Amino acid sequence: MYIDSHCHIEMSDFDSDRESMINRARDAGVELLVCVGNGEIQRDSHSAAIKLAEKYDFIYTTVGVHPHEARLYSSDIEARLKTLASHPRVIGWGEVGLDYHYNNSPRDTQRDVFRRQVRLARERRLPAIIHTREAEPDTLTILDEEWSSELPGVIHCFTGTRHFAERVVEMGFYISFSGVVTFKKSEDLRETARALPLDRILIETDSPFLAPIPYRGRRNEPAYVVETAKALAELRGTSTAEIGRETSDNFRRLFKLD
Repeated sequence: MYIDSHCHIEMSDFDSDRESMINRARDAGVELLVCVGNGEIQRDSHSAAIKLAEKYDFIYTTVGVHPHEARLYSSDIEARLKTLASHPRVIGWGEVGLDYHYNNSPRDTQRDVFRRQVRLARERRLPAIIHTREAEPDTLTILDEEWSSELPGVIHCFTGTRHFAERVVEMGFYISFSGVVTFKKSEDLRETARALPLDRILIETDSPFLAPIPYRGRRNEPAYVVETAKALAELRGTSTAEIGRETSDNFRRLFKLD
């Protein structure tokens, strides 16, 4: 069995076939998935994600504001996130963080909103789901200053350096690999995936984005998380089923799910 620890199936990309897509995931062996409901703030994706989590007992969700939309953050949105964080199907705070590749929000705004949300995650005792792209030094600085070693979190869709991965693992974080690990030009990422302790690794799709080989170029979906498990199994000289078991155990430990 496998767990897709990060997807965005509440997004409009799935409006035409959401139920059949979920069924395909189940048929592929995906036992749980986390619908991270912050892909489209103006579409109220938090509410859409929570409705899915209420409908299906194998779907969980999170709350948070993505760095792309940090410019939209306000006291009203923060108050609403605090309310939503009390929902029983909400198990994490995110995705939050920094994205210096696209700079859809000003960098100083991103840093401020990231800090505020890290503090909220600590206050609510929720693991943080962190997005970081081309922003490793500032991400580490904020985590060093704001995060608590008593509370774990995850760096989602990891594509960074081995140094960064090892540093955040020391801080108590997990590293989640997506279909990017299957891409031909991702050899450095594969080396990191070989080197990290298996008990700190998760798998995800980040669907509808970043479909793995052999589906690259198509819309991604949770069923394809098995391809990431296969890639990690080949890298580490073990079976796909073992990667599924280990990463599922890691997920349950991170989010305190029996």
